[in-house]
Amino acid sequence: MPPIDRRTMLGTSAAAAAGVAASAIVPNRLLNAAEGQRRSAPRLRFGVVGIDHGHIQGMADAVIRGGAELVSFHANDPVLAAAFARRYPGAKQVSDERAVLEDRTISLVLSSIIPNERAPLGIRVMRSGKDFACDKPGITSLAQLAEVKRVQAETKRIYSIVYSERLESRATVRAGQLVRDGAIGTVVQTVGLGPHRVHPPERPGWFWDPNRYGGIICDIGSHQFDQFLFFTNSTSAEIVAAQVRNVGHPEHPAFQDFGDALVRGNGGTGYLRVDWFTPAGLPTWGDGRLTILGTEGYIEIRKYVDLAGRPGGDHLFVADAKGVHYVDSRDVELPYGRQLVDDVLDRTETAMSQAHCFLVTELALRAQASAHVVRGQSPNQPFERKGNETMD
Repeated sequence: MPPIDRRTMLGTSAAAAAGVAASAIVPNRLLNAAEGQRRSAPRLRFGVVGIDHGHIQGMADAVIRGGAELVSFHANDPVLAAAFARRYPGAKQVSDERAVLEDRTISLVLSSIIPNERAPLGIRVMRSGKDFACDKPGITSLAQLAEVKRVQAETKRIYSIVYSERLESRATVRAGQLVRDGAIGTVVQTVGLGPHRVHPPERPGWFWDPNRYGGIICDIGSHQFDQFLFFTNSTSAEIVAAQVRNVGHPEHPAFQDFGDALVRGNGGTGYLRVDWFTPAGLPTWGDGRLTILGTEGYIEIRKYVDLAGRPGGDHLFVADAKGVHYVDSRDVELPYGRQLVDDVLDRTETAMSQAHCFLVTELALRAQASAHVVRGQSPNQPFERKGNETMD
């Protein structure tokens, strides 16, 4: 059982007691009961500004599970707004983001606005006296990162980026518990694979423009940097090498559909590969995988599909001195939403430290800025360095 923090131990309400039960691996019926009790007495009120990516639904659900109440939302796209309103009928749609930012009863703002607009919005949110959590990539340039860090230090507000491949994956949360308990010894390396599927009819124009989404490593590669830092327990790191390509989308010449990188930290090393080549025959949008190599074994996670035929996702395998084990992770609690609500109320950093959040972003941005752009489909084609960024 994971350790119970002091704040939870001291709670005397039924909701607190349910939270203690949910912190262990317990049946779904107990988790559902605990979540129902938390929802009945909201611990804080939150709003949403910008719903341009569907991840906003998982983000909102996470903090609702954590005891928050969605009060209002603002969105520019009427189609997306209508769908969001149907999913959250209790939330009021407002015509201007200021109605959310100026509501003194709201403590937290969530967003999945177009990626290059997230940092400017987060700055406005922090300056309004509220905490901010956004979809990845939460920042799309080093200049944006510098300004976000300056305003965050000035306001002391939370700027959190929801790396859902770790925070909203039950198998990955369970892997974190196993690593912490020494199941595979000292972590040496992580290998993170983040394949995705493109659905062109469903993709807006900004999806194809790296100036809007930040580039493939900045975007979906940020998940892998988050997991690398977390599992190797690295607090500093540098990019060893990175590259990006456009192999299969010549109609969008600026788009990047493949990227990979090597990273070295003070707690281990990592390799990541991200792409937009998930085949149509796979029954999900991507076969996301994570391998964590330790000195006494390794863990492999198949996050969304098991090619061997097991149904669903969250498949976790451990190989160690005693053999190979399949670990059922379906009933593991997802703690991020609850922890984020705690952090807003208590001014703590239990969901994600601010230093970790910013270091993940910096690594993704530096890898993207320094990546070699591979031209053409032949390995003999020359490559070129992108941008003028230098590595520290």
